[in-house]
Amino acid sequence: MAMTTALLNNVDHGGLRVAIRHGAAFGDAVNQMLLLPTEFLEAQREFPILFRRSAEGWAAVALLGFDQDENLFLGEAGWSSRYVPAVQRRGPCLIGRDEAGEPKVRIALDDPRVGDGAGHPLFLPHGGEAPYLGHVRQALAQLHAGTEASPAMFAAFEAAGLLDEVRLDVEVDAERRYEIEGYWTIGAPTLAALDGDTLARLNADGYLALAFAVVASLGNVERLIELKRMRMPA
Repeated sequence: MAMTTALLNNVDHGGLRVAIRHGAAFGDAVNQMLLLPTEFLEAQREFPILFRRSAEGWAAVALLGFDQDENLFLGEAGWSSRYVPAVQRRGPCLIGRDEAGEPKVRIALDDPRVGDGAGHPLFLPHGGEAPYLGHVRQALAQLHAGTEASPAMFAAFEAAGLLDEVRLDVEVDAERRYEIEGYWTIGAPTLAALDGDTLARLNADGYLALAFAVVASLGNVERLIELKRMRMPA
């Protein structure tokens, strides 16, 4: 069923409130989630960053769990991680266009989080934007800029020969193991083997720091294993 959306404005939606809720109904209960280049530096401190390839091209994801629909950072109180991907921080809002084609905030009016009287206001009484809407705008700006930057980043990684197919062999305990296949990453040896000109070009274009962030993020696989063990029956 298609969402009913509207361009957000302080005249029609001045008294509208939005609740912050988390769970399967709002797309949080997944074992991987879209990440964009504008998020790598923050996300690499929390999640393993992996790449996947489809007919539509390359995409980056944060690995959140090992079983289907498993987000090991999601609990009754919401996310336990210090960073939440922008695709979830935006809540029931998305990027739309006005009549002139300029990007604007749209809101899904039929989302159950919209219209909750106990939620956060979108606008202040005098018509200015409330802090919650500022956070939403920040998430949407990350998504917009990251979507624009993603193809060029992956093209640069491919040209540099940085993308390595990877299989993660994860052992939670003696009886539970996972083989995570069908993904790509940037390996530390591959990055270290680049010549000076390639490194300089990647750095000048702003992609070298992102490559290092991907390499560093793989250390979070061990954290995922620990979170998985904590949730298993004793």
